[in-house]
Amino acid sequence: MRCLKNGEEPDLTSPLNAVAEINLHAPALLPDDYCGDVHERLSLYKKLANCTSLDAIAALSEELIDRFGKLPDAAKTLLETHRLRLLADQLGVIKIDSSAEATVIVFQARPKVDPGKIITLIQQEKDIKLAGPERLRINRPIANQAERVQFLKNLFKTLR
Repeated sequence: MRCLKNGEEPDLTSPLNAVAEINLHAPALLPDDYCGDVHERLSLYKKLANCTSLDAIAALSEELIDRFGKLPDAAKTLLETHRLRLLADQLGVIKIDSSAEATVIVFQARPKVDPGKIITLIQQEKDIKLAGPERLRINRPIANQAERVQFLKNLFKTLR
């Protein structure tokens, strides 16, 4: 309906509510030694899945800290994954695969980003290249996961 209202032809082959697939090559979960009750963990996962803003994720993070204490690394990764998913959706990114060696970002067929910004980015950053019509490859080794997440957030900010 949104496409039709904007005078665009809808892509009937794409899923209606697809969310970006994020792989940071690190565990992203609420460990059972952090939140021992399996039903409580499932409830928290559902609550996180329903977060539609960065503020909602921040509120859930505060709730987790208040109830269970300092977030373990796997829980931090889980929350960062959802933050990246929200930012990715704004640009039409459907997949992020970020390892210590390189990062690959895949856009939907009609991304919500200005192609000129992508071209400028490729021209300015020698380690960012097109790897197909809808794919960026960033050959920048970043071993620290927190630094990789921050790099992705900065990259998305540049493309917005």
